[in-house]
Amino acid sequence: MAAFKLCLTALTLTVIVTSSPAAAAPCGNTSAGFTAWKAAFAKEATSAGIKQRGLQALAASSYSQGTISADRHQTGVRYTLEDFMRIRGTDAIARIGKQRKARNPKFFAALDRIYGVPAGILLSIHGMESGFGRSFGKYRVVSSIATVAYDCRRSDFFTRHLLAALQLVDRGWLDPNAIGAAHGEIGHTQFLPGNVIAYGQDGNGDGRVDLYDESDALASTAHFLRQKGWKPGQPYHEGSANFRVLNEWNAATVYQQAIALTAKRIDG
Repeated sequence: MAAFKLCLTALTLTVIVTSSPAAAAPCGNTSAGFTAWKAAFAKEATSAGIKQRGLQALAASSYSQGTISADRHQTGVRYTLEDFMRIRGTDAIARIGKQRKARNPKFFAALDRIYGVPAGILLSIHGMESGFGRSFGKYRVVSSIATVAYDCRRSDFFTRHLLAALQLVDRGWLDPNAIGAAHGEIGHTQFLPGNVIAYGQDGNGDGRVDLYDESDALASTAHFLRQKGWKPGQPYHEGSANFRVLNEWNAATVYQQAIALTAKRIDG
């Protein structure tokens, strides 16, 4: 992790409101109707304020069979806490997290001062979500989100995230060919695009919110947690109010437990 200067800039992000259900492009359950859906959805996107770059990214997107396969086979987390922590490598996350905190104490102290979220929580999430930036995923973000926005199972949920992704492309804050996780989660801490719009922070002061930039991603994560109810200076062990906020990040109890336990080792 490079040495970061935390320079938060107030940015106004427009939250796009989707068009009415009556005007919505028809969803589908196979790849057969995807091309026609894109053409119909482009009209919705235009009405929602998406510009040329975003529309071009939509037109260039392709149906992601990998995304659909991942979506169809979600089973939730069924491991014991011990097995989950072993599989996710929390010993390594704690060790590397302590090293990163020691190398950049002023950066993490600034995040704690501004948002009230300690380094251990942010570094645990960073390690758990992307291996500290080693792996952002293997799917094209716009294609993945367009696929699940088109798919009838969860089109209502993902339509707003697709519009947000296209808005980020318009702004130059998301590369049209960016790579992310199966459902279009992006960057160091794997935000969905709609959450970038709602909670994104410019941590390095360059006038952009780029979740592939580590300082932006960690500042955005801290802001997300604070906005969801994180209490500065309060404990985060299981049963605490701050532990319950972790449910806003990930609904799996073992994930929440692993984050809190790993964070304690980093902050210790």
